[in-house]
Amino acid sequence: MNNDLLYKIALTLVPNIGDIYAKNLISFFGSAEAVFNQSIKQLMQLPNMSEKSATNLHQHLSQKEYLLRAQKELKFIEDNQVKVLFLDDNEYPRRLKHCNDAPVLLYYKGNADLNATKIVSVVGTRTPTEYGIKLTEQLIEDLTAQDVLIVSGLAYGVDVCAHQSALKNKLNTVGVVAHGHDRIYPSHHENIAYQMHKQGGILTEFMSETNPDRENFPKRNRIVAGMCDALVVVETRVKGGSLITAEIANSYSRDVFAFPGRSGDEMSSGCNAFIKRNKAMLIEHAGDLLYAMNWSDEHLKKTKNKKQQIPLAILLNEKEQKIVEALKVKEKVHVDELSYHSGFTSSETSGILLQLEFNNIIKSLPGKLYSLI
Repeated sequence: MNNDLLYKIALTLVPNIGDIYAKNLISFFGSAEAVFNQSIKQLMQLPNMSEKSATNLHQHLSQKEYLLRAQKELKFIEDNQVKVLFLDDNEYPRRLKHCNDAPVLLYYKGNADLNATKIVSVVGTRTPTEYGIKLTEQLIEDLTAQDVLIVSGLAYGVDVCAHQSALKNKLNTVGVVAHGHDRIYPSHHENIAYQMHKQGGILTEFMSETNPDRENFPKRNRIVAGMCDALVVVETRVKGGSLITAEIANSYSRDVFAFPGRSGDEMSSGCNAFIKRNKAMLIEHAGDLLYAMNWSDEHLKKTKNKKQQIPLAILLNEKEQKIVEALKVKEKVHVDELSYHSGFTSSETSGILLQLEFNNIIKSLPGKLYSLI
């Protein structure tokens, strides 16, 4: 039995321990198993932990039911070839990892790389018009040459259209669901999900026997928003759930795009409102997305040449070189990601970035993003 994984799963079951709190507990005590083995006195060493709170937490951690349920889940995982990705695993989506409310554990069944070079999430209404369906299909088809990983929520409408179009065009596609791997919701999409296991995957933060309850969908949406480079809203009403996902993507400093619709068209009213409030960039086709993301072939050639033209007169120190090397991996990198990969503190990273910017080696972009000049 994998003891470490057992305790990690069990920790996610303890009441009142959310993702952020769980990360803090593991960080403070060293491992999930260590958290379960702490006395009340030791738990009180946590910042701002009162004796009453420590006693309450200890009572929950002492109950065997969470470990027993975790043992049952381990059996399910082994029997169904489900991968469990913990926050510090290499296969865990690194883009999502830098979101403050990222899930501690993810359950994944598939073969796609969740850290693909280019990831686009596509969302929209569950009841798209013919216009919305054609937009989705054309967008995916035009992204094929870029080998983009397509992410969506496996729901009716735009979601499943995006998945089907990706499958048709031989692109990997990942569906993020609001339940465990023992079912597919809606059940009508079981065959599509089966195909996605072979050409993409199904991802969830929920263990088996979890129903697709209403409160699970906003949690699902944050994963769709957090694991991508860009999020595209195809068609949605002003109060559509897709705009919640887009709002989350904005809070994560992701690039958000929306297709416009005719004035007065209810099915595009959400997209139009988002564009009007500068919360999404207007796109008419995939070329607009590729240009905005600096993924077009012409830009990539120019960028490649520029990356080789860092002024020779400027001698980079070891720390500056680390940051520059990280920026060579992809076009735009968030400051938190640079800090994580370099091992520097946030303030130290900011200081190095400022110096590199002074030396005209990098440039700062909206959303705390940086790129090489």
